[in-house]
Amino acid sequence: MQARVSDARAPGFWPLALMFALFVVFMYGPMFTIFVLSFQGPEGGLTFPLRGLSLHWFRELARGLGTVDIGAAFRRSLMLGAVVMAFTVVLSVLAGLAFRKKLRGGDALFYVSVASLIMPSIIVSLGIGLQFRLIDGGVKWALAALGADGMLENYGTALGLMTSALGAHLTWTLPFGLLIMFAVFNRFNPAYEEAARDLGATPWQTFRHVVLPLIGPSVIGVGMFGFTLSWDEIARTSQAIGDVNTLPLELQGLTSTVTTPAIYALGTVTTVVSFLVMGVTVGLVLWLGKRQKRGTR
Repeated sequence: MQARVSDARAPGFWPLALMFALFVVFMYGPMFTIFVLSFQGPEGGLTFPLRGLSLHWFRELARGLGTVDIGAAFRRSLMLGAVVMAFTVVLSVLAGLAFRKKLRGGDALFYVSVASLIMPSIIVSLGIGLQFRLIDGGVKWALAALGADGMLENYGTALGLMTSALGAHLTWTLPFGLLIMFAVFNRFNPAYEEAARDLGATPWQTFRHVVLPLIGPSVIGVGMFGFTLSWDEIARTSQAIGDVNTLPLELQGLTSTVTTPAIYALGTVTTVVSFLVMGVTVGLVLWLGKRQKRGTR
């Protein structure tokens, strides 16, 4: 009798379970809908029901969508995401190490670092674009004052993928990386470092052989956040990219001109890339965990 009573569901279980199920459908239903519709046959449209099942629209995507060079936009997004990931990891780890010590003005610096999370993304993008246009004006004025007419004629703009766009993406990814690393180092036991120093390890050896392996899973997680947040970013890129577009911007532009499931195929490809990055991240974290367990035996 006691077992039956303990196994009984609470009165509010099923309403809460239904709400959770509806939430999951609301969150992931559109994504699965795009996945399914991207595999329509040649006669398929943008809505259900499916008309055949094939890879036709992926082949059409590979051929190109009008005048848009999807391959070039894909490569630009991959390159930008990789650079953003590298900067996010390095700067977040260094900041985490620095903030382990009491810094004068450290609290103010922390709040300034994460303030961009609460700023509207489009405002951040507009501000960065304006800053680089002011830089363009200053460079052109300096070249004119120096009489460098040839350089002035060839000068275009400082706005670009690895300048303004990189900065715009870092205003989004760095706060996440900083918050993760601050939380990691807040519960990091300094006794491991003290033991390494007692054994004669240099500061670099202590970081490489003691600290880094312990924070390795978190560092990999920061890298995943850096890449995936950059990969999908639109608002912060829109006014700060210059004369080229990333893949999300091209995808946004194509939604008003492409009226075939090829647009769904492109959405599926971009989502698969995000899932692959997350899968690699999880695999690396599991591998590091097993390696650490073997090392402690």
